[in-house]
Amino acid sequence: MTARIAFLFPGQGSQAVGMGRELAERFPVAAQTFAEADAALGFPIAKLIFEGPEEELRLTENTQPALMTASVAALRVLAEHGVRPALAAGHSLGEWSAHVAAGTFSFADAVRSVTARGRAMQQAVPAGEGAMAAVLALEGDQVAAACREAESETGRTVCAANLNSPSQNVISGAVAAVERAVALAKAKGARRAVMLPVSAPFHCSLMRPAQEEVARVLAGVAMADPNIPVAANVSGELVTTAAAARDALIRQVTGAVRWVDCMKTLIAAGAEAFIEVGPGKVLCGLLRQIDPAQKAQNVEDGASLEKTLEELSNLGK
Repeated sequence: MTARIAFLFPGQGSQAVGMGRELAERFPVAAQTFAEADAALGFPIAKLIFEGPEEELRLTENTQPALMTASVAALRVLAEHGVRPALAAGHSLGEWSAHVAAGTFSFADAVRSVTARGRAMQQAVPAGEGAMAAVLALEGDQVAAACREAESETGRTVCAANLNSPSQNVISGAVAAVERAVALAKAKGARRAVMLPVSAPFHCSLMRPAQEEVARVLAGVAMADPNIPVAANVSGELVTTAAAARDALIRQVTGAVRWVDCMKTLIAAGAEAFIEVGPGKVLCGLLRQIDPAQKAQNVEDGASLEKTLEELSNLGK
């Protein structure tokens, strides 16, 4: 494969009971990945991933290691087929999976770390006090203005959390402030602004306790310089050192996911093809919104693997 490929790794929200199961049944390297996760965590997360129940899989401290495991299984299957990335990025939790792909830290250390990250994020804000909302078809500066006005009126925290595409932004913060920002966004012309069914207000200053816990956890993890550049959520820029990777993973807990900037950076760095590695096609869809000229495939099961391999073989023909 001579094309310059960027791997994209999904974040929370892409999980589903049964994800990765077919790959594990077909490819020993995928089955081994799930077994490694079980061993690293000391409990059978593979059983939860494959069989549910869904409400338990949706718990943040389970969702994060589960999604990473399914993504790394797909990553390893691609490697066995000779497909390796020149660049990588991941959405929120997915940035950790991207660093597994880049060799920044071991899968076992990463899956333990994101379990602690998920637990800390869940505990940072008492249930019912935080919220997130999606704002569609409103310019980013208008979304930011709605958040500032809502903060001023309510005295509570709300900010842009995910800058996902030119037409999709997600805001996060205290319930009252998010609800007010939703009303203001609609008044400013948003096509839709809806509250999201999430368990915590991710990527805002209310996550400070979780950020401190992630810093503590990463201080005890061996990290190497990434062997490929990884786009950092918090800056949209490529990181190439262990120190920069650690700093980016810590700061992203309270910082916005600058996904548009990440994609533009990968394109500018010469990415010729994009593969979403793991469950779902959310990131393929966002890339189409950011730059319709880019080609994106996904790999989550046997059929999508075969389709992606075929598309890659046709590149440059």
